[in-house]
Amino acid sequence: MNIKHILSLLKPYFLVITLFLPQLGHAADNAQQSASLYSRLGGYDAVTAVVSDLLPRLISDPQLGRFWANRGTDGMLREKQLVVNFIVSAAGGPLLYTGRDMVVSHKGMKISESDWRIFMGHLHATLDKFKLPKREYADVIGFIDSQKPLMVEP
Repeated sequence: MNIKHILSLLKPYFLVITLFLPQLGHAADNAQQSASLYSRLGGYDAVTAVVSDLLPRLISDPQLGRFWANRGTDGMLREKQLVVNFIVSAAGGPLLYTGRDMVVSHKGMKISESDWRIFMGHLHATLDKFKLPKREYADVIGFIDSQKPLMVEP
């Protein structure tokens, strides 16, 4: 068999591929748009890296450090894992958050508007460090900000 004969046999397949290739591209675009925030952030390891950067910022902050002042190492590790699980679950990931809801877990902590602004500043600094794309950045900030009424005391 020569090359011309092989190409003539493959010609109908090339036509099918040519017709459907643009549609496959659109399908890939649609899949990206419908992908969970968890997937778009990079999964478990990416969420853990962000939490691992954010928590030390919060703990060492002169105003916010009071919330962790009397916590032992085990309690800190448990809290970190709960934060990771909460974010993974809320972002559409495969983990089940088993902690208390945000109202119960923050009740009586006396989190003020000023505390929230400082927290959000640290969150922005952390997200900037990881260079999140604009869409994911906005989605994370939007979600976290939606939790404010559940945590900040009037």
